[in-house]
Amino acid sequence: MNRRTLWTILGVAAIIGFVAFGAGAFRSNLTPYVSFQQARATSDAVQVAGKLIEGSDVFDEKAAVLRFDLKDDHGDVMKVTYKGLKPGNFKEATQVVAIGRFHGGALEAEKLLVKCPSKYQGLDQKASTSST
Repeated sequence: MNRRTLWTILGVAAIIGFVAFGAGAFRSNLTPYVSFQQARATSDAVQVAGKLIEGSDVFDEKAAVLRFDLKDDHGDVMKVTYKGLKPGNFKEATQVVAIGRFHGGALEAEKLLVKCPSKYQGLDQKASTSST
């Protein structure tokens, strides 16, 4: 086998190795959206989405722990615990996505995504009523 063939084989093997490593790293970082019921049944990291139950949120400033309840479209309720700073727009949230693992009766969230109503929501209605 000549040197050129050897380098070609080594190059192809390196490329295959990098692609396999990248695919494995990408797959291990995926956190799928699941129902509350599915989140309770797995120890894997998952994403759940629901509506914040008004008045259910309690923030312990000393421990920097936020506790709240989410309700899904089917009426199921899940307790969520989040260690970190409370998002500034949390009270205005129309939907909250919690990313974490279910443990001890609550989803222990590592990340929160808070979806709030747009400040532009309703502008089309105002424009159409003022033009008539």
